[in-house]
Amino acid sequence: MVNLVALQKPLLHGLMKMAGVVPYTVEIEPGTVMNFWVPKETLNKPKKGEKPEIISKPKKPVVVLIHGFAAEGIVTWQFQVGALAKKYSVYVPDLLFFGGSTTDKPDRSPALQAECVSTGLRKLGVDACTLVGFSYGGMVAFKMAEMYPELVRVMVVSGSILAMTCSVSDDTMKRLGFQSSSELLLPRTVKGLKALLSVAAHKKLYFPDRLHRDFLEVMFTNRKEREELLEALVNDTMDPNIPKFPQRIHLLWGENDQIFKEELAHNMKEQLGANATFEGIKKAGHLVHLERPCVYNRCLKRFLASLNDVGAHS
Repeated sequence: MVNLVALQKPLLHGLMKMAGVVPYTVEIEPGTVMNFWVPKETLNKPKKGEKPEIISKPKKPVVVLIHGFAAEGIVTWQFQVGALAKKYSVYVPDLLFFGGSTTDKPDRSPALQAECVSTGLRKLGVDACTLVGFSYGGMVAFKMAEMYPELVRVMVVSGSILAMTCSVSDDTMKRLGFQSSSELLLPRTVKGLKALLSVAAHKKLYFPDRLHRDFLEVMFTNRKEREELLEALVNDTMDPNIPKFPQRIHLLWGENDQIFKEELAHNMKEQLGANATFEGIKKAGHLVHLERPCVYNRCLKRFLASLNDVGAHS
């Protein structure tokens, strides 16, 4: 039987290409490759059978969209790419063990993800950028901003935290009724996927069971490696040291987020200091960018336009 989610992929890829981004695989180092969706004007038009090559640096301010744990890059950001591509050079990486990105390294830490995305961006000609990180991608974005402040000039973070401590992880799972983060984020059954969507979305979503099964088959690959990513995500210390970020950081949140509640976002804003701002979106949960894409895009574009110093994200 045809997998309906797999059937939609070529359509989504076509829409992304119409929006001006195309897939490009970067060898980070031998044994590690990362897939990016990149502005097509930065690539040449290769002859049939040849791989395209990077021919120019991005010509517009760069925005990098980093996905969460349940889906790869363009599935996560399908409603944002087209909204941003006219004024910005949009890059969408697939993190390691998502969307064809792989490594033979045993390391599964957010720091490795941050290192690979940063190396890939530099190989693609990106000197400075604004990061937009969602959930797991937000934690990777925070790590990138800490490790590479010359590359990351501005951040927008949705539904994420600085670091996942044991206490935060345990409290969150207990409150949501799950035994572990892998039970929540790596469902194996239709019932498990429905449970994930019920806590991630504000409004109840209805899809037929067949679509749930197809989504599980297509999106939840590399289970062993992804379980290791989740294990490496949890920090054993009770209170992680808060780096002093020089970047401007905008927290763009679904006010009904049940995974990382709005209260947590306000606390994080206070921890981050004067460079951090908060904006809530009503009637939206953890999947705020998918539930209310028009409102999310409007808020995101307004924030990006407010960066009067073009050098801050160009």
